[in-house]
Amino acid sequence: MLFYGIRALSRGFRLFLASFQQSNSLAFSEQLTEDQIQAAFDEHTSSGDNHDEDEIFTPAVTLWGFLSQVLQKKEHRSCLAAVSRIGVMLVAMGRPRCAQNSGPYCRARARFPLAVIERLTVDIATRCEQQVPDDSLWYGHHIKLADGTTVTMADTEENQEAFPQQKCQKEGLGFPIARMLVLLSLSTGMLHGMAMGPYQGKQTGELALFRELLDQLDPDDILLVDKLFCTYFMIALLLERRVDIVVRLHQARGIDLRRAKRLGKNDYLVTWERPDRPDWMDQETYERMPETLQLRLIRVNISEPGFRTKSLDIVTTLTNAEKYSKEDIAELYGRRWLVELDIRSIKVTLGMDELRCKSPEMVRKEAWACLLAFNLVRQKMLQSALQKGVCPRSLSFTNALQVLAAGWMVMPLMNKQTQQALMEADLKSIASQRVGHRPGRVEPRAVKRRPKPFRLLTMPRRAAQALLRKGIDPYKKQR
Repeated sequence: MLFYGIRALSRGFRLFLASFQQSNSLAFSEQLTEDQIQAAFDEHTSSGDNHDEDEIFTPAVTLWGFLSQVLQKKEHRSCLAAVSRIGVMLVAMGRPRCAQNSGPYCRARARFPLAVIERLTVDIATRCEQQVPDDSLWYGHHIKLADGTTVTMADTEENQEAFPQQKCQKEGLGFPIARMLVLLSLSTGMLHGMAMGPYQGKQTGELALFRELLDQLDPDDILLVDKLFCTYFMIALLLERRVDIVVRLHQARGIDLRRAKRLGKNDYLVTWERPDRPDWMDQETYERMPETLQLRLIRVNISEPGFRTKSLDIVTTLTNAEKYSKEDIAELYGRRWLVELDIRSIKVTLGMDELRCKSPEMVRKEAWACLLAFNLVRQKMLQSALQKGVCPRSLSFTNALQVLAAGWMVMPLMNKQTQQALMEADLKSIASQRVGHRPGRVEPRAVKRRPKPFRLLTMPRRAAQALLRKGIDPYKKQR
């Protein structure tokens, strides 16, 4: 007996949830339900956007196909491959197979509201964060990680206009590039926000993008970031929202410890004075900023062999030395590196480093679809970790993604008993694969595999093709 009837394809989002192995019997499953998805879709669509019940590419099927793309790599990520998977699902559910034509599916993707994908991604992270056990928190605080990265995309005129290639590249030889800023949870690993903009230009840096995400932080959160965020006004804006920060001291800021108050060995209270108003800040906001900030400076010596840095200075708004020891803060800052691993999971494991879509709007949809898949995989890891009594951060994201991708097509076709058996087996499989605990690990910044000996394209492809048609080798030196 099929788990879903034929009409399930045109009604509701159960197909999508089933492929991600969500069931009412599992913890954290109430964080994303069919009703919540439908409510988000109804809020961001008008009555004229509704689809007939007999139409193949309904919103539910389109979302299922879109997520199936981001779980795949290379040619299996294409729209035509997604249509093939939808066609197989239709036949398995007793309906005629759709035509092997990606046009209707691509138009359905274009109609699907970006705001729905964004909302689902953030909502599931927020609800899961609220349900994490207290022992997963740091002194009762939720820790958020933030960092920036870049992604490239298809070289089209529209993408080049919205996300221009780097200025050092010749016209026709580069790819559009976008800068991204991500906000993630330390305890769950889920993404709570993302801002995207051009790589270069005024107000396109990581700090400018992060200011778009300030509302995603809750009071009593602690922001754990690198030294780029160590600025007076960033710290002041966070304190205004009752958010603390643990950050490495920027090398451009000098500290005179002769005027500092000593709390202990290599532990000081320092006072920063408000600098001049930056161009991006209006006068009203500037006047609201405090004239001074009292911060804590902790100096940490690193004796691990192989590390380039021998000491670092950590700045924090957690000034209560009796409650927050310098050792605990230093240990917390050491976990900042996890955001780099999370970004690697998003860009490399999920293949988001090179986006395929050819328009800026669809590029953003593709990016958010990857992030939604990232959070849904993390949700499955939370369920596995809670059931097996392990830390979610100790589980392998790559393994969890492989487990979910393996059952993507068959899960909706199973009856409830078989589906439950597979979910239990997959939860056990996800919990069995742990990441290595390697404190003090060092690796050379080099790769072993050599690139293939192809010549580099040093002129626009069309120009090279035109020369080849004339019998001229564009790379052979002409007399």
